[in-house]
Amino acid sequence: MLSSLVKKHNDDLAKLREAQENRKKEAMSAATDLTNAMVDHLNVGVAQAYLNEKKLDSEMRTLTTNASQFAKQTQQWLALIDNFNTALKELGHVQSWAKAIESDVKTITSALEYVYKSTQETPRSSAGSGGGSGSGSIS
Repeated sequence: MLSSLVKKHNDDLAKLREAQENRKKEAMSAATDLTNAMVDHLNVGVAQAYLNEKKLDSEMRTLTTNASQFAKQTQQWLALIDNFNTALKELGHVQSWAKAIESDVKTITSALEYVYKSTQETPRSSAGSGGGSGSGSIS
């Protein structure tokens, strides 16, 4: 009877150990599954962050290229405007020069007309006094 009790006790212990070992395996399997699920969930977030970083890098390169092209175009526009301003200044100088020439020509014309009128009046007065050629015209 004692031996049957010991045997029964040993069988019960073996069953408990086996049950405990099964529970341990199930717990380990559940923990592994949970860990894998958590890692997969985190990997999805990390993968999304990586894709976002790639997109941002690409957009940054595009923006840098566009900014560089815009800076070059702005410099070209500034050079064009500077050349245009210089041409306008030169045009202003030419206009002032033309006005000065026009004024000088008017002065010379007035002087020539005065001289011409003076010479026209002088022969008439000398023709009347008998000292002129009598033609009264300038050739």
